[in-house]
Amino acid sequence: MSFIDVNHLSKTFKVAKRNSGLKAALKSFVNRKYVSIDAVKDVSFKINKGEIVGYIGPNGAGKSTTIKMLCGILKPDSGSISINHMSPFEERKKFVKDIGVVFGQRSQLWWDIPAEDTFDLLKVIYKIDDKEYLETKNKLVEMLDIKDVIKMPVRQLSLGQRMRCEIAASLLHKPSILFLDEPTIGLDAVSKEKVRNFIIEINKKYKTTVILTSHDMNDIEALANRIILIGRGSKLFDGTLNDLKAKFGNCRKVTIITNDTLKKFNKKGVCKRTKTDIGYEFIIDINLISISSFVNYVGEYVDISDIDIDSDNIDNLIIKLYQEYNI
Repeated sequence: MSFIDVNHLSKTFKVAKRNSGLKAALKSFVNRKYVSIDAVKDVSFKINKGEIVGYIGPNGAGKSTTIKMLCGILKPDSGSISINHMSPFEERKKFVKDIGVVFGQRSQLWWDIPAEDTFDLLKVIYKIDDKEYLETKNKLVEMLDIKDVIKMPVRQLSLGQRMRCEIAASLLHKPSILFLDEPTIGLDAVSKEKVRNFIIEINKKYKTTVILTSHDMNDIEALANRIILIGRGSKLFDGTLNDLKAKFGNCRKVTIITNDTLKKFNKKGVCKRTKTDIGYEFIIDINLISISSFVNYVGEYVDISDIDIDSDNIDNLIIKLYQEYNI
C-alpha cells in the first residue's frame, strides 16, 4: 500500500438556493429550496512517501474540499482514505499528530504575542519532549532565518516573515506529511525563494511528503515532480511535469503584428488563428512546422511589422491543460 491511498473519494454539499430581494428571502423561510453540488466526484490517487505533489485546478475545482478530507476535517460521503495506515476522519486524534498544515490565508499563530510563544504552546499540545522541542525549534529557526522574527508580536511581522513562522509552527512536531495551501500567496520574490528552498530541504533531509495547492505555477514547477489536476470535482490528469511538457510542449503562441488583412489559409501545423487589434495570434505545432518556416510563410501574404513568440513556460502548459479539458 502507498503512503497515501485515496480510492473513489466523493463529497456532495447541499446548498440553499434563492433569488435576490426581500420577497424571495421571506419566501425562502417557508419553502427553502436546495441544490446539490458535487465538490469531489470519484477521485482516486496514490502518493508515495517523500513525494512532492502539486494538487492544482481552477477556483471551485474541489481542491480545498479534497485537502480537508485528507486532513480529517471533512468526512467523505463515499470512498476511502488511508494515510500512513490511518483513516484521517476515523482516527483523527492519532492522525493529526502526524501531519502539518499551512494555509496561506489562515493563521495558527496568536496575533498579539510573539510566534515563539505559540511555538511553546504547540509543544504542550503535541506533548513534545523538552530536548527534542529545543533541537527541532532551533533547526527550523536557523533554516528559515527567523531568529529575531519569532520574538516580535505576529501583528508586526511582514507577510513573508509570518509565513515562515507559520511553516515552522506546522513542523515542530516533525510530521511525516505537510499540506501546503497557497504557502507563497502575496510574498515577494525573495520570501518566495526562501520558502521554496526550505520545502525542498526538509523533503530531502526528512523525506517529508508534501501536497501543495497553488495558483502560482512557478511554485509548482520549482517544487513538485508530479501534478494532479482536478476540475469540476473530478481528477483529469495525473503525471509528471515531463509528461505534461511531452503532451503540450510542442505548441507555441506566435503573434504577428501587421496592419494587413490575412486571408484564410490551410497550413499543416497551424492549430488556431485569432484576429487581434494589432494583427493575428496563432497557435502552432512546432513538431509539424518550425517557427521560422511559419513566419516566412505568413510573410508571403502580409507585411509583418513585428512578431512575438510566447515561451513555453509552465503557465502556458497549465493553460493548455485547462483548455484540453474545457475548465
